[in-house]
Amino acid sequence: MASNHGLQDKTVLITGAAGGIGQALARAFTAQGVRLMLLDRAGTSVQALASELGALAAECDLGNATQVAAVAKQVRERWGTLDVLVNNAGTEYPTPLADSAPDSMARWASLLDNNVTSMVRLTQALLPLLPRGASVINQSSIWGRIGVAGFSAYAASKHAVVGLTRSLALELGPRGIRVNAVCPGWIRTEAALRSLTAMALEQGCSEAEVEREILARQAVPEMLIPADIAGVFLFLASSDARSLTGQCLVASHGEVMA
Repeated sequence: MASNHGLQDKTVLITGAAGGIGQALARAFTAQGVRLMLLDRAGTSVQALASELGALAAECDLGNATQVAAVAKQVRERWGTLDVLVNNAGTEYPTPLADSAPDSMARWASLLDNNVTSMVRLTQALLPLLPRGASVINQSSIWGRIGVAGFSAYAASKHAVVGLTRSLALELGPRGIRVNAVCPGWIRTEAALRSLTAMALEQGCSEAEVEREILARQAVPEMLIPADIAGVFLFLASSDARSLTGQCLVASHGEVMA
């Protein structure tokens, strides 16, 4: 039985909900009895998940201001307010500095837009619907706390999410809105495994060797799965975390301790 975090009947919106961490969060919040809306660019997948969970869903490109405005309108007409916003959507791919392909800088800029600007765009659109006591939770990464060779755009974007979180915590604090971030470590998702493959190719070794190196840096040498970190988000969404804002909680089995 899921622990009770006191979230029953709260209104919750999760982005990037079709797979990986987003899907695990959707299931975890559903188990709390919330009223849930799921967003993803993968419309068919997110609609299927929403049907299974009894949630609302919308296909949404967070880079499209018109689509974001439509989501805010739907939330306002359906519920009037939004208690919890989980900015989980993002993308991950290598951007080595030596890459001289014509589109290399466009890919760099696109990753920043996907991982940071999209959060601002959606949070700004939903701000009029966030009441006193609302919780905004942004998805960062342990790579938002350290440098990573070959992944400068992704690491920069996740560092930016940390700065964004702290700045919005100060800006929205007078309105009684808390803003925090989660910095997961290596989670067994398709995106993370693609990065692991890219690192293995760059280092000229096997994926198994890279994974062993990762686990050797962790205090608990086990690869996390998406469901392992869902409780961190539930806690930050709940009134038990009412004293926390501007915080970036690291969930990495001790790979990064900060």
